Amino acid sequence: MTSGNDFPHDEPAQRVLLAAKLAPHRSLNRTGFVVLMVALCAVSFAAGIVFLLMGAWPVVGFLGLDVLAISWAFRVNFTRARAFEEVHVSYAECRVRRVGHRGDVVEWTFNPLWVRIEREVHEEFGFERLYLVARGHRIGLGRFLGPAEKESFYNVLMPALREACRGPTYNPVA
Repeated sequence: MTSGNDFPHDEPAQRVLLAAKLAPHRSLNRTGFVVLMVALCAVSFAAGIVFLLMGAWPVVGFLGLDVLAISWAFRVNFTRARAFEEVHVSYAECRVRRVGHRGDVVEWTFNPLWVRIEREVHEEFGFERLYLVARGHRIGLGRFLGPAEKESFYNVLMPALREACRGPTYNPVA
């Protein structure tokens, strides 16, 4: 039994003000990769036949190495694209969860009252770096984002942190 003046403890404090997932942008999907590699193999094969007929047979091996090197570079790129960051802001906590491309997870949890955002802005290029600072920790956010994306995320994160600092409001009528 509760009196009429009690606040509901679970509802407002745990309400999520911001839930964002930041992931690196990759413009080439798997289908595009397959099409690109087929086209590259066809061009390398045709050029290899031409060089083979001219008597320059060692060039064929180097054309094959080029295809392998480009394929390896794209595989590394696709592997690195699996990394992401999650940022959750509620009245009770500010949580940053970073998942690396190998699956390693690092998580920080802070009181939103003590969190502030630092940013490094270049006058010509815009946002260069975005940091979340609290209790002696300085965490870089969205390192893989471009300047416009960092600014957009800053414009979303800042109001959420301000709202968390104000705290939940209790309206007994609603």
